[in-house]
Amino acid sequence: MDVDPRQWENIAVNDKDIHNIVLSYLVHNCCKDTMESFVSCAGIKQPADHLEDMEKRKRIFHSALDGDALKAIELTEEFTPDLLENNKDLHFDLLGLHFAELICLRKCTEALGFAQMKLTPFGTMQKYVEKIEDFMSLLAYEEPEKSPMFHLLSLEYRQRVAENLNREILAHSNLPRYSAVERLIQQATVVRQSLHQEFGKDGNQLFSLKDFLER
Repeated sequence: MDVDPRQWENIAVNDKDIHNIVLSYLVHNCCKDTMESFVSCAGIKQPADHLEDMEKRKRIFHSALDGDALKAIELTEEFTPDLLENNKDLHFDLLGLHFAELICLRKCTEALGFAQMKLTPFGTMQKYVEKIEDFMSLLAYEEPEKSPMFHLLSLEYRQRVAENLNREILAHSNLPRYSAVERLIQQATVVRQSLHQEFGKDGNQLFSLKDFLER
């Protein structure tokens, strides 16, 4: 069900709300320099209490994204000492990143030893067994990038783990896991899809956020 643009074009949006949405996104994604430029241009108050945490989160995020998962673990344990201890899924994912990096570097013997020491203890819990098997299967291929589990070596996989780590650190600090703009998009998508389910029997296509943003 398409909505006539005239129904929202005359709705006033408070500049302060827009500023807060943009600021939330920049703080969430550790864009310190961009945030400082935005604050200066918009003439708004800088969230000084988040600056130090942003720098720490940025180092952790980029360590994970760049494949240095052990450094990311070390920094996370310094910043949020009990996070990984209480979040086994996240801890396993980070250890898996290091294993994948060793595979990419063709350090298979070291990868095997690391898996036996750090990954196999998770095998006492059934939900990790398949994940361990997926990682270990990479050892069977001369070109693991062409194996069925190639996605475990991809930048996209590291990005997903790094973003999840950032969200959990934010939640640990009693901050939202998602930025304001992400929550707005999530809410808008759910509302439009709900409206489609209720009123879309006339044959209109299911709401697509991508198509909507490209208009």
